[in-house]
Amino acid sequence: MYAVFASGGKQHRVEIGNLIDVEKLEAEVGDSVTFSSVLAVADDDGQLQAGSPYLDNTSVTAEVVQQARGKKMVVFKSKRRKGYKRKLGHRQSFTRVKITAIGAVEEQSDGS
Repeated sequence: MYAVFASGGKQHRVEIGNLIDVEKLEAEVGDSVTFSSVLAVADDDGQLQAGSPYLDNTSVTAEVVQQARGKKMVVFKSKRRKGYKRKLGHRQSFTRVKITAIGAVEEQSDGS
């Protein structure tokens, strides 16, 4: 079983137990996060359910494993024959999560 969901402007194809890096989330290590923008889900038989654009009542649940920053990317700008040179560095923050569940969201009763 696998799912495709969107987070941080990117789409991720995941299975239960996968470790993936997503854009930084405001969550502590050990917290559980739910991604509700699920684009598609395929079961073990290969039957694919695709949303338009998202599937209703479907979510991907994950546990936050690590909050970290990526490797430094060097940004170098120059203009020839002008003496203009700029060197900058950038480290993107990310959250590493472990996928724990793929499936339907439980219906919430409003008590009436």
